[in-house]
Amino acid sequence: KRYADKDSSRPRTDKRRNHYNDKENDRPRKYDKDSRDGYKNRDDSDNSSQPRTNKHRNRTEKEEYKDKRKQNFKRNSTRRNEKKHTAVYREKDDSLIRLNQYIAQAGVCSRREADELISAGLVKVNDEIVNAVGTKVGKHSKVEVNGKVLSREKMIYILMNKPKDCVTTTHDPQGRLTVMDLIGDACDERIFPVGRLDRETTGVLLLTNDGDLTTRLLHPKNKRKKVYQVSLDNPLTKNDMILMSEGIELDDGMIAVDAVKYVEEDDKRIIGLEIHSGQNRVVRRIFDYLGYKVLRLDRVLFAGMTKKNVRRGTWRYLTDKEISFLKMSSQ
Repeated sequence: KRYADKDSSRPRTDKRRNHYNDKENDRPRKYDKDSRDGYKNRDDSDNSSQPRTNKHRNRTEKEEYKDKRKQNFKRNSTRRNEKKHTAVYREKDDSLIRLNQYIAQAGVCSRREADELISAGLVKVNDEIVNAVGTKVGKHSKVEVNGKVLSREKMIYILMNKPKDCVTTTHDPQGRLTVMDLIGDACDERIFPVGRLDRETTGVLLLTNDGDLTTRLLHPKNKRKKVYQVSLDNPLTKNDMILMSEGIELDDGMIAVDAVKYVEEDDKRIIGLEIHSGQNRVVRRIFDYLGYKVLRLDRVLFAGMTKKNVRRGTWRYLTDKEISFLKMSSQ
């Protein structure tokens, strides 16, 4: 029926039948990876003098080919894994570094503030005053700022879960508990908090002696995300949530939250709040403006760092991966 519209006198051919049932090709052909179709005839093989019933001969060549494929796959997988790790932040190990970087790594100030000190003639390198901002120094050069000899300290990065009734400062004249009292003798280097949390606020707080990183994390243009969990005295209404998202006029200007939602639908007094503003006590002032009283304020995320597995009032060192993330995200 398939050939009814064609010439019936034309002999019908079946390639599959001829290919498999022909007497000359009734035996399986030998595998050849160099040939066009992957196989070659038995009579054309170099091993035609060997017994034709040896089935393991073809199987060995196929196994060798599979082994080569596996080796190529492993080599390509290794290259892909190496490419994934090339984006990790690595500091350059040069013999010379910029003078402002040297001052920042000594924990004096940020690089931008160091440039101002250099321009003002307050910096000496090897007992000579330096005014050029782009000056480079060696790692073992003698650098003085305001007559004080600096030394490049080891960079320390600490994450703390700040408790309540604790002041975010290095020294309190009133003798209250500070975050530095909780750190104790963790390191010999002089570290300081990154930003501030008021006394009643708990949660994530970073401490370091890396002045350059601190400036980049706190600069408004970087818009570092902060997430808070807020407990209120009264349920928050939908209208007030919309008003917070659109913006509120405070004493120091307009402020709007990035996201706000209920942590639990059953209890509308517990709110999740995302904001990038670094204004002083901004979360408490927003709710004071709307007529709510903040009973509890906890920062659960700052600059991508969370307080997971860190109990209230304790701290831990950041891992190399976390340090690299902070430096890359703040560039």
